[in-house]
Amino acid sequence: MAATETAKPAAKAETSEKAEGKMLKATLRKSSIGAKPSVKATIVSLGFRKMNQTRELPDNPAVRGMLKAVDFLVAVEGEPYLRPDRSRYKIWRSRSNKKHQRGN
Repeated sequence: MAATETAKPAAKAETSEKAEGKMLKATLRKSSIGAKPSVKATIVSLGFRKMNQTRELPDNPAVRGMLKAVDFLVAVEGEPYLRPDRSRYKIWRSRSNKKHQRGN
């Protein structure tokens, strides 16, 4: 029985090594303040809480898709991070119609 007990922890070690091999390191480089609500939700779902925070995320199509959707805010290790032009991250808001309500 001692031989089977020692074999189980070795199997756990192998699975943890496989999981570590398929991880992505992503860093939040820009703030999501002023971004669209869907972008903010994606940042939160990736687990980012503050600027310059680095997270290790599993390398799967779902996470890669989320990182592609917010690539202008997040830098991924091994891929070049290009700082976006100003027009790509302007503040998202609806226009005020107060002026037109006054009749001016």
